Amino acid sequence: MVDIEASARKHDVADEDMLHAFRHHWRAFETDDPDVTMFIGPSTTSSPLEVGVVSDDDGVAIIHAMPAR
Repeated sequence: MVDIEASARKHDVADEDMLHAFRHHWRAFETDDPDVTMFIGPSTTSSPLEVGVVSDDDGVAIIHAMPAR
């Protein structure tokens, strides 16, 4: 299961678009924060999104989402 934190909704990306980009990502990379992995993938309408994800023993949470720059 993937949780979506309130911080991920800051840029008005729809939940289904965040999940689609995460699940169908083209690229993943580590950030300066070792707990966060960034994913670049398509929204449900194929617009590129960047999605920030953290994971722990309880699962995965999306903490950031916005149109890819």
